[in-house]
This record gives sequence, structure tokens and C-alpha cells, in this order.
Amino acid sequence: MTPPTQVHRRSFLTSAALGGATIVGASALGALDADAAFAAPSPSLDPAVSTTSFAEGRIGAIKGSVLHVAGSRGETHRIQLTNATSVWKARPTTAEAIETGDGLYARGVEMPDGSIAADAVWVNIVNLYTTIRGIQKDRIWLAHDHQELVGRTIPETAASYAGSALTSDLSRLRIGQAAQVLGAWRPTDNSIDLVRVTVGH
Repeated sequence: MTPPTQVHRRSFLTSAALGGATIVGASALGALDADAAFAAPSPSLDPAVSTTSFAEGRIGAIKGSVLHVAGSRGETHRIQLTNATSVWKARPTTAEAIETGDGLYARGVEMPDGSIAADAVWVNIVNLYTTIRGIQKDRIWLAHDHQELVGRTIPETAASYAGSALTSDLSRLRIGQAAQVLGAWRPTDNSIDLVRVTVGH
């Protein structure tokens, strides 16, 4: 079920934050795919939402449906997950996949108590410019800012060659190629689950 078009997003998310909404899905705040985490903020489509709030940082604690996040500039955030929150962690998933220690970007509406009722949360998302240093069946070795990174291929891994459509065929990747990689960081071993590898752009 999708929300009626006349439902204001602020009211909808406030209701969801208080447990009154049972609707999952459509967002008036913008796209929910992985690329949207790195897109420039755009004006809200809902006139009731004057400002879309963004937060980023590392999750220090999870208390019920609230994520306590330490921002990279010393600030703190409380991110309220609702049954209207879309969660991405290498793929669309649920709040149960979020763990203490994960990093995140969150987008939503600021509530009167200063928390953010999240419309979308991207967990451990990374978007890096790298050089391919090695290729194995289930791993791609990458260099980024003089650091070695391990990229793990997953069922969702796809490549784009010179602006072409995404394909699951990774056979045209070559050592030495410059590659932009989109994926999800694994805090446990500092590797990356690769979602997309773009070369030749």
C-alpha cells in the first residue's frame, strides 16, 4: 500500500515515528537507491517539508528503533527508524541488518525533539575512486589514496564499461584500470562488498 498523494510527508513520518503508520515505501523526499546518498540535496517535493535533514556518522548504540550516531565533526544525532524508513546495506534490506559500529548516511525530517525521523538510511555506503590492482574469482584488489582495499564480489555486483549499461559480466575488468566503486564497507575486516564497478568513463 502506498500513501495517498495528499498525505504530507512531515505528518506521515511523524506518525510513523510514533508508531501510527503502517505504510512502507514511497518517498516524497527523493530517490532511495544507493546513488541518492551522494546526490546533491534537492528541494522537497512536499510543501509541508521545508527542509530535508541529513546526518552521517558511526552508530554507537541502538536503543529500540533509535540509532545514536557520532558524526564525523564531533556532533551527535538520534536517528528514528520507522516502518516508513527504507534501509540500504549493499542491497535494500530491513532495520534488523543495522549493527552497532556501522557507518551511515540518513535522510529524513527533523522532529520537535531534535531527532531525525529517517526516510532513508544507507548503511556503510562507500563511493571511491580506485585503481584495480588484482582480480580473483570472488575479490578485486583495489588501491585508494595509497591504501590497499579488498573488494568482495557479491550476487549484486555489476560493472559498467565506458558508460554502458550495468552487466554482471566482470570479465572485462583489467589490472591497472581506474575504477569508481560503489559498495558497502565491512567494519569487521575493512573490506568492501562491491555493488558497482565503473571503468572507462
